[in-house]
Amino acid sequence: MSAKLKRYDRIYTQAADLVEPIDNPISRMSTIASLLHHKMSNFFWTGFYLIDKGELLVGPYQGPIACLRLKKDVGVCWAGLNTSKTVIVDDVETFPGHIACSSLTKSEIVVPVIDKKGNTIGVLDVDSKELSNFDEDDKQGLEKLVSLIF
Repeated sequence: MSAKLKRYDRIYTQAADLVEPIDNPISRMSTIASLLHHKMSNFFWTGFYLIDKGELLVGPYQGPIACLRLKKDVGVCWAGLNTSKTVIVDDVETFPGHIACSSLTKSEIVVPVIDKKGNTIGVLDVDSKELSNFDEDDKQGLEKLVSLIF
């Protein structure tokens, strides 16, 4: 197991203990976003976008001011939402329709948030100031953490 996956396992254990007593997805998202943002030094923006009446709106997050609403079916977050699959972007400048909430973002990973009924209700979005910051270890670690929400 890689050092990064071991770190994600430690974060998962801590997050599981923190969110276990609260059966509220927004509270759980808030805790997970904060924990990840402060434990992973290369995470520039860490947060959630959630479907609300057909729109993708910002949810709990850590980092600089975010886009409040993302244009429908455009960008990385919508790609993750529409496919219900994790999307890793090594260079956001090469992603068609990328929505730049911050010009400092260079790479991004988006993980779908799936509720107990199997509906994709939003995404975890993590941005980095570094190119090619995210890999399969991040995908595996973040997908496991997102599973704690519901």
